[in-house]
Amino acid sequence: MIAIESAGITDVGQKRTGNEDSFYLDDDLKLYMVADGMGGHLAGEVASALVVDTIRDYMKRFKEEGDVEEMEDPDETLSKEANRLLSSINLANQGVHQVAQSNEDYKGMGSTVSAAFFTGDTMILANVGDSPIYLVHDGGIELLSVTHNVISEQMAINPEMAQKLDKRLQHMLTRGMGIEAAVEADVCEIQCFEGDILTISSDGLSDLVSPEEILDIVKAEPPVKACQTLVDLANERGGHDNITVIVIKINADNAKGGIMGMISRIMKKIFH
Repeated sequence: MIAIESAGITDVGQKRTGNEDSFYLDDDLKLYMVADGMGGHLAGEVASALVVDTIRDYMKRFKEEGDVEEMEDPDETLSKEANRLLSSINLANQGVHQVAQSNEDYKGMGSTVSAAFFTGDTMILANVGDSPIYLVHDGGIELLSVTHNVISEQMAINPEMAQKLDKRLQHMLTRGMGIEAAVEADVCEIQCFEGDILTISSDGLSDLVSPEEILDIVKAEPPVKACQTLVDLANERGGHDNITVIVIKINADNAKGGIMGMISRIMKKIFH
């Protein structure tokens, strides 16, 4: 089993009167999430809380109840745990969509979600929207989530054209929780190693603090202090949105187990 040290914080920022972000972290369940809500009065707050609560409750069932019915049509290219995380996201999307359709006050509400779930030796990452997941590994930092907004998707197709687009389109999502009856999350599953650090945040942080700055801070400070430093930095730079961040550090070398763990560690030494 892996040993995890984590912390999370959310802050209203300098410009907003309410906080539409929600987050969840549980070192026992090894589940971590950030959801950035959007919509009219209170709607974003409702959407993000519904997303986080639904995913949490669904994933808890497998730990607490044991014999739980799996999804009907799993993706055979993914692990059982990855399919469970995707199922929880699909269920949360349905919940937000149904509430938005049935309540006029919440019409048009939605949310992002970025989630990490750790198994015995891997981390499963899934996201919808533009709340980034960064991995710090071997002294570098890499974006592992897929950014679902107009500018990022245009960059993948035509970088020259993307540079001419209005920067406000950076916050126009092409995929969000509850917008449609069904949603497709991007998911990946990778090995984790001692010393790896994962950050999950809302764009209220990532718009104002660069990946390189995140790297320097989370390497130098323990998760609790790193979270506060990152939020303070975003607020110093204007804090134009709600700011939420989770920092997750892998402390134990037993993040790998058995023969495959030994092979993986050997390969890591050879190629790094």
